[in-house]
Amino acid sequence: MSTDTMRSVVQNGFGGPEVLRIQQVPRPVPLPTEVLVRVHAAGINPVDWKTRGGSGMAGLLGEPPFTLGWDVSGVVEEVGFGVTTLKAGDEVYGMPWFPRAAHAYAEYVTAPARQFARKPAALDHVHAAAVPLAALTAWQAVVDTAHLQAGRRVLVTAAAGGVGHFAVQFARYLGAHVIATASTARHRWLKELGADETIDYTATRFEDAAVDVDLVIDLVGDAHDRTSTRSLQVLRPGGLLVAIPAGVSPELAQAAEAAGVRVTPFLVEPDGAALTTIADLIDAGHVAVEVADTFPLEQAGAAHARGEAGRTRGKLVLTVTN
Repeated sequence: MSTDTMRSVVQNGFGGPEVLRIQQVPRPVPLPTEVLVRVHAAGINPVDWKTRGGSGMAGLLGEPPFTLGWDVSGVVEEVGFGVTTLKAGDEVYGMPWFPRAAHAYAEYVTAPARQFARKPAALDHVHAAAVPLAALTAWQAVVDTAHLQAGRRVLVTAAAGGVGHFAVQFARYLGAHVIATASTARHRWLKELGADETIDYTATRFEDAAVDVDLVIDLVGDAHDRTSTRSLQVLRPGGLLVAIPAGVSPELAQAAEAAGVRVTPFLVEPDGAALTTIADLIDAGHVAVEVADTFPLEQAGAAHARGEAGRTRGKLVLTVTN
């Protein structure tokens, strides 16, 4: 097979999982300050299937054809001029280019070297690929946006998902009291991760069970049962709601002002330095990574169908290179 081409999952139109097809495409070449990474595994996130269907980041990626994916774990194959932080052979992971196209569902990616970090030594590539987007979202929301301090009370909705299970662990590591919403089957696991309280959202309205909360990390949004708006009821005066899936509508902003609480939209950014910190926490045993299932690159469509069905514990990952 030519070294000038590679396998990539390409979609030529918006639609269901069936639009994801393997094609041979040109292999990218690193520009100055970039690295070429041979992808061993690529994580899957809800933004992937939303974008595939025409929402999510579709407005930024433009019309198909394009290749989805932002989570990468692999090995540096080549470095561009000026790169001093990484070298060929380094095992790395990252969330390059987000929200622009990173083309992670492929055998190779190129991106600025500083958007990657060395892979956690304790993880294989499959588990490392499950980390970047979800963990960076949780870290940047909890640490950089909310400036969470020990002793604060935190509610995490959809706590058993990719972002949620990291948010629970980061909040607990920082010394917060963590309340997690999930189905009863996930409660024992979430308590093992550090949740102090769990709420079965199918049986109990969380606003009836959680009180005096300083921070809500909402991973559901108002599109489902007005979850963001309902979250305002659990916040103490001056508390903060970080609305991650859909941002802050004018109605939500008005409701927050009326309730005397704060609300902010959020979008994750590439951050190699934060990934280094997260890798240290993983290697020290403070953070666990949950992978629900893996699929070969050729079965990206099946992986999307599994993710869209919901109720996945942790993350789904594509295996690309052995």
